[in-house]
Amino acid sequence: MAERSTAAVDVADNSGDEPLTAQADQSTADGVAKNRERDTDIDEAQGSGGTEGPGKASPPELHSGHKLARRYRLEECVTRLDGFSSWRAVDEKLRRAVGVHILPADHARARSVLAAARSSALLGDPRFVQVLDAVDENDLVYVVHEWLPDATELTTLLASGPLEVYDAYQMVTQVSAAMAAAHREGLAHLRLNPNAVLRTSSGQWRIRGLAVNAALRGISSDTPQRTDTEAIGALLYATLTQRWPYESDAYGLSGLPKDVGLIAPDQVRAGVHRGLSELAMRALANDGATASRHESACTTPEELVKAIGEMPRIRPPEPSFTAPPDYQRTTYQQGTYGRQTRPGVTQQVPTPPPPLQSRTGKALKWAVSALLIAALGLGSWQLADALMDQGGKSDDNQTQTTDDGDKGSDSTKPVQIKIRNAQEFVAKGEAQAPEDVAKTYDGDGSSYWRTKSFVDGPDMNPAYKPGVGIVYDLGSAQKVSAASIGLLYPGPHTTITLYAADSMTPSSLDSMEKIGTVTTNGTSATVKVTKSVKTQYVLVWLTAMPYAEGDEYSDSGFKQALTDLKFTG
Repeated sequence: MAERSTAAVDVADNSGDEPLTAQADQSTADGVAKNRERDTDIDEAQGSGGTEGPGKASPPELHSGHKLARRYRLEECVTRLDGFSSWRAVDEKLRRAVGVHILPADHARARSVLAAARSSALLGDPRFVQVLDAVDENDLVYVVHEWLPDATELTTLLASGPLEVYDAYQMVTQVSAAMAAAHREGLAHLRLNPNAVLRTSSGQWRIRGLAVNAALRGISSDTPQRTDTEAIGALLYATLTQRWPYESDAYGLSGLPKDVGLIAPDQVRAGVHRGLSELAMRALANDGATASRHESACTTPEELVKAIGEMPRIRPPEPSFTAPPDYQRTTYQQGTYGRQTRPGVTQQVPTPPPPLQSRTGKALKWAVSALLIAALGLGSWQLADALMDQGGKSDDNQTQTTDDGDKGSDSTKPVQIKIRNAQEFVAKGEAQAPEDVAKTYDGDGSSYWRTKSFVDGPDMNPAYKPGVGIVYDLGSAQKVSAASIGLLYPGPHTTITLYAADSMTPSSLDSMEKIGTVTTNGTSATVKVTKSVKTQYVLVWLTAMPYAEGDEYSDSGFKQALTDLKFTG
């Protein structure tokens, strides 16, 4: 019997996992649904142990320090299960952490895993944890994917309680939109659970294991869109109630009471948002749920996206001010300042403090009186002098004064607009560095979001890639006047364009409105908005970049990096 680590025992006990050979035989949607609540995503857990189970092929004998392709150095085995193993590794070429799945080339599922990884890599959507490499060599098949050290699994987030309403809304919105995009490209997840959904430090939700997780486990479905939609409904249910919407416990969550059926989230926990509760039931309608208003069930991620769009938008909570302990409230804070008095209602007038009666008090009163008299005299003299000067000016001078006044009003200092969230926009091809988008507005001028290094330039090739950039969420519709951006690489020529977008995930460049552009040779750029518009989402889009030599981050080529980005209005 294989040795089991303590962490592996904890995971198995919490989820009620069954042997993987039984799961591998589930080839229909009904089979997946039957065992859904018992299927914990051990193979993708970052930093948790795994167990060795029965399989058709033994896992390759690998160890820490082993290198794949003379590039990927294995650091820690996080899963060894059913003939495959998963590792945390280091890409020594790009000096970054990565994750690696490894199977023997003769493993029964090696071909399907390789095909799923390559299909997922072609999607290039930054909302998914990216597949970086899929290789078949030296009797091994291995898949390399991003490793997100700043991301937290939904499983961990739910350990302390249900999510806030706005966070649950953002989760279901972003996950639904991402899965709708994947299904449009013919890709399904089929193992979408709290272990597969991550929230980054910038608040962006990412999905890992698209197509690959199911291929590793040998899971398929005759109705993949329906399977993924119901999984999203289960995720939303869990975020609202901290309960798993089935009878069995799973992912560290308690299941529902037995023999009561699937009840709405707002009946499980008080204070649950009614609209989100109904949305979860519409997505879970495939498992017997019914929405309280009898809306039609959502059977595809696209229908779920449409249903979310028809809901009133849920706004982020307003920041609260907490007074320090020694803060003394006055009548202004108590709300009496500026309060209108209704006829017939008597308000209590605060008693003024007694006058100063001491010798010191009298001296202070005389001193204050003298200062007031001097101030009044000085003010009267300045007023008279100003009136005399104005009387001596001609009409031309008066007109000039008016013009100067207008210029003064235009020179009012612009107000900085706070950035609430951001994520990459990928028009074509693969993402650049989606995990670093928050570094563009974190206030640290030494941290950057970097593009990849391109061979052709300085203008990007529209047929290959029309541009690269980031969509920023300003929290609410704002009138943007300009954007200032710090750049890492100088030289001809960096071209940046601003677009007003309709969401964090616009469908295409054509769906957005161009509002300003600039080209610079320096290490900073200011893009002035030439078309007045109010928008909540702004795309910062690069279409040309200077040539720069290779450094510790990338090879030589046409590239750029953004930092210290600010919007003003």
